[in-house]
Amino acid sequence: MATELLPTRRALTPSLPERNAAKKTSDFRWRMLRLLLAIVVSVIILFPLYWMLVVAFSTRSDLLSGAVRLWPGTFTTSNFERVFNGFPVVTWFGNSAAIAVTVALITVSVNLLGGYALAHLKFRGSSVLFLIALSTLMIPVQVIMVPLFNLVTGLGLYGSYWAVILPTAASAFGLFLARQFILAIPTDLIEAARIDGAGNWRVFTRIILPLSKPLIAVLFFMSLLQTWNDFAWPLIALKQNALFTLPIGLLYLQGQFGSDYGGTMAFALLNVAPMVILFLVFQRYFVQGFARSGIR
Repeated sequence: MATELLPTRRALTPSLPERNAAKKTSDFRWRMLRLLLAIVVSVIILFPLYWMLVVAFSTRSDLLSGAVRLWPGTFTTSNFERVFNGFPVVTWFGNSAAIAVTVALITVSVNLLGGYALAHLKFRGSSVLFLIALSTLMIPVQVIMVPLFNLVTGLGLYGSYWAVILPTAASAFGLFLARQFILAIPTDLIEAARIDGAGNWRVFTRIILPLSKPLIAVLFFMSLLQTWNDFAWPLIALKQNALFTLPIGLLYLQGQFGSDYGGTMAFALLNVAPMVILFLVFQRYFVQGFARSGIR
């Protein structure tokens, strides 16, 4: 009886090629499911940007008609012409670029130096200092605006670019990111350089900086994006129209033309487009910087 059942049991057991085929089919279905999910999430995230493009290039009559259109009924650039003719957009764009780039450069320099010091220069109180810096992430920006305004006014910087640049020219999260990234750099390289007689500055410039290109891209882009979109503090620190940034100018435009949706979206597109382009250019370094810093 047992000998008769043996072939049946073997027949019910899938062979190795069948198991491999089933595994490939399962993996393919899982990849397709993940791809479909990624497409759905991407469409949801990108739809506001697409709608901004549609409204920015639509005529006022199409927008006021009440019809919902997923593409411009009549393609026009009159919204951009009206914005450029009515407001100093080029000046505001230059102000935003100058402030954002300056803050990003200072932030990258400060955070890289601080991250290297906390990662490889062991001194008394370094861990406590690092914890204190991280604890500042729990403090809302609105809480320190009044003391910050008093400090800027006392230094005689109120109403100038430096009133916006200096208070934001470092970040606790950037310091944390730099420290974690530099800790991931093999210590053998640093120890070998020190055996050859290299000091801290030479180790930093010859080893840390060349290996920190992804980190530099992340810190630069994050600081640039935060400063570019900052609204509350520049509104407080700047008092002249010629020194305004694009987010303040957008509020000024909304106050002048509350129903000009096409002009508002055209102005908002001018504010968003540079950051989107920069992210597309540096996204490889951006992802590498986060991955090698231990942040998933």
